[in-house]
Amino acid sequence: MEKHDFLYPRRFYRGDLEPKNVVFNANLQEFSQTVEYIANLQTGGKISAELAYQQIRAAYKRLKHSKKELGISNTSQ
Repeated sequence: MEKHDFLYPRRFYRGDLEPKNVVFNANLQEFSQTVEYIANLQTGGKISAELAYQQIRAAYKRLKHSKKELGISNTSQ
């Protein structure tokens, strides 16, 4: 296993193979990993709870913006 694969694992996308869905899935995985790192830093005492909250909120806003830009609807299939 490569170091990059260990630090940045990716899962295969199993939904509709439309480019916008694949891109959003990659963004969602990145968001998930970012939140995990931030939570671990906060739990380990490296950053404050307030800073962790602000960083997670900013990451969520980026994810939400990408969803809007890609034109993905809120309806589930």
